[in-house]
Amino acid sequence: MNSEKTHLYFVPGMAAGSEIFRNIKLPRNYEIHILEWLIPEKGESLKDYAQRMALCVKENGAVLVGVSFGGVVAQEMSVFLNLKKLIIISSVKTRNELPRRMKLASFTKAYKLIPTSLVLSVEDLTKFSVGPKSKKRLSLYQQYLHVRDKQYLDWALEKMVTWERKKKIENVVHIHGEKDMVFPIKYIEGCEVINGGTHIMILNKGQEISKKLLEIIEE
Repeated sequence: MNSEKTHLYFVPGMAAGSEIFRNIKLPRNYEIHILEWLIPEKGESLKDYAQRMALCVKENGAVLVGVSFGGVVAQEMSVFLNLKKLIIISSVKTRNELPRRMKLASFTKAYKLIPTSLVLSVEDLTKFSVGPKSKKRLSLYQQYLHVRDKQYLDWALEKMVTWERKKKIENVVHIHGEKDMVFPIKYIEGCEVINGGTHIMILNKGQEISKKLLEIIEE
Protein backbone atom coordinates (compact mmCIF):
# COMPACT_ATOMS: atom_id res chain seq x y z
CA MET A 1 0.00 0.00 0.00
CA ASN A 2 1.20 3.51 -0.79
CA SER A 3 2.29 5.10 2.51
CA GLU A 4 1.97 8.65 1.20
CA LYS A 5 -0.80 10.53 2.97
CA THR A 6 -3.86 11.93 1.25
CA HIS A 7 -4.74 15.37 2.57
CA LEU A 8 -8.41 16.21 3.08
CA TYR A 9 -9.51 19.77 3.70
CA PHE A 10 -13.00 20.26 5.15
CA VAL A 11 -15.02 23.48 4.93
CA PRO A 12 -17.81 23.50 7.56
CA GLY A 13 -21.36 24.77 7.19
CA MET A 14 -22.36 28.39 7.71
CA ALA A 15 -21.03 29.73 11.03
CA ALA A 16 -20.08 26.20 12.11
CA GLY A 17 -16.77 25.04 13.55
CA SER A 18 -14.61 21.93 13.34
CA GLU A 19 -16.85 19.97 15.73
CA ILE A 20 -19.32 19.10 12.96
CA PHE A 21 -16.72 16.68 11.59
CA ARG A 22 -16.18 14.83 14.88
CA ASN A 23 -17.85 11.65 13.56
CA ILE A 24 -15.83 11.48 10.34
CA LYS A 25 -13.31 8.67 10.76
CA LEU A 26 -10.75 7.85 8.07
CA PRO A 27 -7.70 5.53 7.89
CA ARG A 28 -4.29 6.69 9.09
CA ASN A 29 -3.06 7.39 5.56
CA TYR A 30 -5.55 10.28 5.41
CA GLU A 31 -4.68 13.55 7.08
CA ILE A 32 -7.66 15.75 7.93
CA HIS A 33 -7.48 19.55 7.98
CA ILE A 34 -10.48 21.61 9.12
CA LEU A 35 -10.57 25.10 7.65
CA GLU A 36 -11.85 27.91 9.85
CA TRP A 37 -14.00 30.68 8.48
CA LEU A 38 -12.16 33.89 7.71
CA ILE A 39 -13.85 37.19 8.50
CA PRO A 40 -14.73 38.72 5.12
CA GLU A 41 -13.49 42.15 4.24
CA LYS A 42 -16.09 44.86 3.74
CA GLY A 43 -17.72 44.43 0.33
CA GLU A 44 -15.60 41.35 -0.46
CA SER A 45 -16.85 39.24 -3.35
CA LEU A 46 -17.33 35.49 -3.00
CA LYS A 47 -14.62 34.97 -5.60
CA ASP A 48 -12.07 37.04 -3.68
CA TYR A 49 -13.04 35.37 -0.41
CA ALA A 50 -12.68 31.91 -1.96
CA GLN A 51 -9.24 32.85 -3.27
CA ARG A 52 -8.16 33.79 0.27
CA MET A 53 -9.58 30.56 1.66
CA ALA A 54 -7.77 28.60 -1.06
CA LEU A 55 -4.44 29.84 0.30
CA CYS A 56 -5.08 27.63 3.35
CA VAL A 57 -4.79 24.49 1.19
CA LYS A 58 -1.06 23.77 1.19
CA GLU A 59 -0.78 20.60 -0.91
CA ASN A 60 -1.28 19.92 -4.61
CA GLY A 61 -3.65 17.03 -5.26
CA ALA A 62 -5.57 17.46 -2.00
CA VAL A 63 -9.22 16.49 -1.52
CA LEU A 64 -11.56 19.39 -0.73
CA VAL A 65 -14.87 18.67 1.02
CA GLY A 66 -17.47 21.34 1.76
CA VAL A 67 -20.70 21.05 3.76
CA SER A 68 -23.80 23.16 3.03
CA PHE A 69 -22.63 26.79 2.52
CA GLY A 70 -19.13 25.40 2.91
CA GLY A 71 -19.85 23.37 -0.23
CA VAL A 72 -20.60 26.56 -2.13
CA VAL A 73 -17.36 28.15 -0.92
CA ALA A 74 -15.39 24.95 -1.64
CA GLN A 75 -16.58 24.98 -5.23
CA GLU A 76 -15.46 28.57 -5.67
CA MET A 77 -12.13 27.72 -3.99
CA SER A 78 -11.55 24.87 -6.44
CA VAL A 79 -11.07 27.37 -9.27
CA PHE A 80 -7.78 28.37 -7.62
CA LEU A 81 -6.58 24.87 -6.70
CA ASN A 82 -5.23 21.68 -8.25
CA LEU A 83 -7.36 19.08 -6.47
CA LYS A 84 -7.55 15.30 -6.51
CA LYS A 85 -11.25 15.43 -5.68
CA LEU A 86 -13.89 18.07 -4.99
CA ILE A 87 -16.76 16.78 -2.84
CA ILE A 88 -19.78 18.63 -1.50
CA ILE A 89 -22.18 17.37 1.18
CA SER A 90 -25.72 18.66 1.87
CA SER A 91 -25.13 21.52 -0.56
CA VAL A 92 -25.96 22.67 -4.08
CA LYS A 93 -23.97 22.73 -7.34
CA THR A 94 -25.67 25.67 -9.03
CA ARG A 95 -28.24 28.36 -8.36
CA ASN A 96 -30.82 26.18 -10.11
CA GLU A 97 -30.68 23.73 -7.18
CA LEU A 98 -31.60 26.36 -4.58
CA PRO A 99 -35.12 25.99 -3.11
CA ARG A 100 -37.77 28.47 -4.20
CA ARG A 101 -37.92 30.16 -0.81
CA MET A 102 -34.21 30.95 -0.95
CA LYS A 103 -34.55 32.35 -4.46
CA LEU A 104 -37.43 34.51 -3.23
CA ALA A 105 -35.34 35.72 -0.30
CA SER A 106 -32.68 36.73 -2.82
CA PHE A 107 -35.19 38.62 -4.94
CA THR A 108 -36.85 40.43 -2.03
CA LYS A 109 -33.60 40.82 -0.06
CA ALA A 110 -35.45 39.41 2.96
CA TYR A 111 -32.17 37.98 4.27
CA LYS A 112 -31.25 41.52 5.30
CA LEU A 113 -33.94 41.37 7.99
CA ILE A 114 -32.20 38.62 9.99
CA PRO A 115 -30.94 40.17 13.28
CA THR A 116 -27.32 39.05 13.07
CA SER A 117 -26.27 41.99 15.24
CA LEU A 118 -27.70 40.09 18.21
CA VAL A 119 -27.03 36.36 18.29
CA LEU A 120 -27.36 34.16 15.24
CA SER A 121 -30.90 32.81 15.43
CA VAL A 122 -31.28 29.41 13.85
CA GLU A 123 -35.01 29.94 13.90
CA ASP A 124 -34.53 33.01 11.70
CA LEU A 125 -32.22 31.08 9.38
CA THR A 126 -34.90 28.44 9.03
CA LYS A 127 -37.34 30.98 7.59
CA PHE A 128 -35.04 31.37 4.62
CA SER A 129 -34.22 27.67 4.22
CA VAL A 130 -30.63 27.98 5.39
CA GLY A 131 -31.08 26.08 8.66
CA PRO A 132 -32.73 22.82 9.85
CA LYS A 133 -36.45 22.86 10.64
CA SER A 134 -37.34 20.53 13.53
CA LYS A 135 -36.80 21.69 17.13
CA LYS A 136 -34.58 18.69 17.87
CA ARG A 137 -32.36 19.37 14.87
CA LEU A 138 -32.34 23.10 15.61
CA SER A 139 -31.05 22.37 19.10
CA LEU A 140 -28.36 20.03 17.79
CA TYR A 141 -27.28 22.43 15.05
CA GLN A 142 -27.17 25.38 17.46
CA GLN A 143 -24.45 23.62 19.50
CA TYR A 144 -22.06 23.80 16.57
CA LEU A 145 -22.52 27.44 15.58
CA HIS A 146 -19.44 29.30 16.78
CA VAL A 147 -18.85 32.16 14.34
CA ARG A 148 -20.88 35.04 15.74
CA ASP A 149 -19.18 37.92 13.96
CA LYS A 150 -21.85 40.18 12.45
CA GLN A 151 -19.76 41.03 9.40
CA TYR A 152 -19.26 37.33 8.61
CA LEU A 153 -22.92 36.42 9.22
CA ASP A 154 -24.32 39.25 7.10
CA TRP A 155 -21.87 38.39 4.32
CA ALA A 156 -22.44 34.61 4.43
CA LEU A 157 -26.23 34.87 4.38
CA GLU A 158 -26.13 37.21 1.41
CA LYS A 159 -23.63 35.10 -0.54
CA MET A 160 -25.63 31.92 0.05
CA VAL A 161 -29.00 33.17 -1.15
CA THR A 162 -27.58 35.30 -3.98
CA TRP A 163 -25.09 32.71 -5.31
CA GLU A 164 -24.97 33.22 -9.06
CA ARG A 165 -23.28 30.05 -10.37
CA LYS A 166 -25.33 28.65 -13.26
CA LYS A 167 -22.92 26.02 -14.62
CA LYS A 168 -21.66 23.35 -12.26
CA ILE A 169 -17.97 22.85 -11.56
CA GLU A 170 -16.66 19.95 -13.63
CA ASN A 171 -16.08 16.67 -11.74
CA VAL A 172 -17.66 17.83 -8.47
CA VAL A 173 -19.06 14.86 -6.51
CA HIS A 174 -22.22 15.56 -4.54
CA ILE A 175 -23.38 13.61 -1.46
CA HIS A 176 -26.92 14.50 -0.45
CA GLY A 177 -29.47 13.36 2.10
CA GLU A 178 -32.77 11.91 0.96
CA LYS A 179 -34.58 13.94 3.64
CA ASP A 180 -32.66 17.21 3.41
CA MET A 181 -35.22 19.94 4.11
CA VAL A 182 -32.88 22.88 3.56
CA PHE A 183 -31.91 21.84 0.04
CA PRO A 184 -34.72 19.41 -0.91
CA ILE A 185 -33.48 16.55 -3.04
CA LYS A 186 -36.22 17.17 -5.62
CA TYR A 187 -34.17 20.16 -6.81
CA ILE A 188 -30.84 18.28 -6.83
CA GLU A 189 -29.41 16.65 -9.95
CA GLY A 190 -26.77 13.94 -10.07
CA CYS A 191 -25.85 13.10 -6.49
CA GLU A 192 -24.86 10.17 -4.27
CA VAL A 193 -27.94 9.70 -2.05
CA ILE A 194 -27.74 8.92 1.66
CA ASN A 195 -31.00 7.17 2.57
CA GLY A 196 -32.68 8.91 5.50
CA GLY A 197 -30.02 11.62 5.49
CA THR A 198 -31.03 15.09 6.66
CA HIS A 199 -29.25 18.41 6.34
CA ILE A 200 -27.23 17.63 9.47
CA MET A 201 -26.26 14.08 8.46
CA ILE A 202 -22.59 15.04 8.77
CA LEU A 203 -23.30 14.81 12.53
CA ASN A 204 -25.58 11.80 12.83
CA LYS A 205 -24.48 9.66 9.86
CA GLY A 206 -20.74 10.13 10.18
CA GLN A 207 -19.88 6.46 9.72
CA GLU A 208 -21.87 6.14 6.50
CA ILE A 209 -20.49 9.40 5.12
CA SER A 210 -16.92 8.39 6.05
CA LYS A 211 -17.38 5.18 4.05
CA LYS A 212 -18.83 7.11 1.12
CA LEU A 213 -15.92 9.58 1.15
CA LEU A 214 -13.42 6.71 0.98
CA GLU A 215 -15.28 5.12 -1.93
CA ILE A 216 -15.27 8.40 -3.87
CA ILE A 217 -11.63 9.21 -3.18
CA GLU A 218 -10.29 5.74 -3.93
CA GLU A 219 -12.36 4.99 -7.03
